[in-house]
Amino acid sequence: MKALIDELRSISTTCISDAMQGFNHLNTAIKPLKEEYKICGQAITVKVPSGDNMMVLQAMKSGKPGDILVVDAEGARYRSFAGDFVIGLARTLGFGGVVADGTVRDILSIKEMNYPVFCLGATLACSKKIGMGEINVPISCGGVTIHPGDIIVGDANGVLVIPKERAEQVLEAAETKMKKDQVRAESALVNREAALKYIENLLPEK
Repeated sequence: MKALIDELRSISTTCISDAMQGFNHLNTAIKPLKEEYKICGQAITVKVPSGDNMMVLQAMKSGKPGDILVVDAEGARYRSFAGDFVIGLARTLGFGGVVADGTVRDILSIKEMNYPVFCLGATLACSKKIGMGEINVPISCGGVTIHPGDIIVGDANGVLVIPKERAEQVLEAAETKMKKDQVRAESALVNREAALKYIENLLPEK
């Protein structure tokens, strides 16, 4: 699986999206805190009630380096699912990134970590630690069902989910799409005449 993930990491999210016919995109409101962030790894899933992050900490014990911590925080915006300390723990433990349909706080210090976090933005209010929730179960994050072990890929364009049982198929289709895009660019983006010819071939006959 590691080799497959490494190959997927080298392909643009847009090619992977095309290979999946545009399905399995998380809500576009879930964005990286910095545009340069890119993630690719298997999901460790955690479901927490709005404003409670005890199970986020518990989930960190079950991951391995490179995994992506995916938090179903119910789209909560008032209370954060994590601050800079919790995000710092994820980085120290070697997670490949954090994705959540919730908000963080301490956003400036999190950005200073240069550690990939994809979420709904920032808030002031801290999380509670009541302890409700579940770990490594199917969750809904950003409107998409995510199972433990599914592959999460994200960058400035957004985040998508590749079901683990379809990973090889999606990789093959994405590589094919990437090669077609390269050929198209080499043939159509050479000069003005080539660009006009390509456009003409796309347009219906009059």
